[in-house]
Amino acid sequence: MKEQKVTFSFILTLGFMLFALFFGAGNLIFPAMLGQLSGDHVWWANGGFLVTGVGLPLLGVLAFGMSGKTSALELTQRVHPVFGLIFTTVLYLSIGPLFAMPRTGSTSYEIAVTPFLSDGSHPWVLFMFTILYFGVTCFLALKPAKIVDIVGKYLTPFLLVFLGVLIVTVFVQPLGSFQEPSEQYAVHPFSEGFQQGYLTMDILASLVFGIIVIQAIQAKGVTSRKKLLGAAASAAIIAAVFLAIIYTSISYTGATSVSTLGLLDNGGTVLALVANSYYGAAGNILLGLIVTLACLTTSIGLTTACAAYFSKLMPNVSYSVIAIILSVFSAVFANIGLSELISISVPVLSTIYPLAIVIILLTFLHRLFGGRAAVYQMSLLLTLVISLFDGLKAAGIEIPVVTNVFKQILPLYAQGLGWLVPALVGAVLGYLCSYLFGKGKKYAT
Repeated sequence: MKEQKVTFSFILTLGFMLFALFFGAGNLIFPAMLGQLSGDHVWWANGGFLVTGVGLPLLGVLAFGMSGKTSALELTQRVHPVFGLIFTTVLYLSIGPLFAMPRTGSTSYEIAVTPFLSDGSHPWVLFMFTILYFGVTCFLALKPAKIVDIVGKYLTPFLLVFLGVLIVTVFVQPLGSFQEPSEQYAVHPFSEGFQQGYLTMDILASLVFGIIVIQAIQAKGVTSRKKLLGAAASAAIIAAVFLAIIYTSISYTGATSVSTLGLLDNGGTVLALVANSYYGAAGNILLGLIVTLACLTTSIGLTTACAAYFSKLMPNVSYSVIAIILSVFSAVFANIGLSELISISVPVLSTIYPLAIVIILLTFLHRLFGGRAAVYQMSLLLTLVISLFDGLKAAGIEIPVVTNVFKQILPLYAQGLGWLVPALVGAVLGYLCSYLFGKGKKYAT
């Protein structure tokens, strides 16, 4: 294929697509609650949130451009083929039909539909909504070649218009003033915001969405790694600017709402009441459209990427069949309910999230340490030891002796970053062993 010129309009569309894919399930909710809890420390807390909610996920996208790889499986097999297969499959199941995809449907229902229902349980309404929602998701995901056009050119502009109306109103006429921060944000607001960014799950999603970006650029005939990385970086910057503006605005919305609405239970309730305060029922309709579009774009992207992965893993099953199966499973799991889905996902995410971060960071340092497999292996092994116990703790299976030891010997353990130093130590040990004994396998740099 003749290499085509990558135009600014294409980069802009790609950037909007990337923004819309990341700005999905739950990402409206978390900065709103962060704002409520952080009070007059909102700007510090928001800064921490932007690191893990914007910076690291977009680094994940760029990791593919940097590495020249076109799949999460190829990238993670730098560690070991078996590790790559297991980790990537768990990642796709988590980002796909088990957690993230169902969460897009249940989040949309909770915010877009529930405010208009009378008190009480409405399981049949949820059931019908999820059937319709994942039916639309499946229909659009069956046209993967057009995902850039569908998401970047049509859905994203609608999303930005709806958000713009609400955000401008909030800044022009805020509901109230900043209040005192809650206990956890009073001392270390930045680190608390940093940890809240984990809840978006976007670092995991970056190992999925990065494939879509790279494939879209390659479809233009781009083969040079330098040009590929340049185009991906440009799109990532566009997405980062919009994500940062939206997250900061929503954090501000939450922070200014406390004096009027009080301290609420979750970000969904915060946004629903803010919208209602400004526009009444019309505000709830506006918010419902925002959330549904945000979640739908993410759901389409996840279905497309997951179906592509599993169709390669199981070549005897077609992409279309897998996309339908994923949509059906997601619709079923979405009926569990939003709160239950989130609580079930936490132990798994607590285990694999640090691994994804380390893989992304090591990808950028790949040439520096000569692509030695031992660096990946030792770093991820020590990371897994810590994150596995974090996952067990999140599941309610805590081992006090181990927890106490970790608290005493691991820096940043109390802040949820106990794996960071072991990851660094493991990388250094892996490099030294490989260098001294010469047995560490090297990969192409």
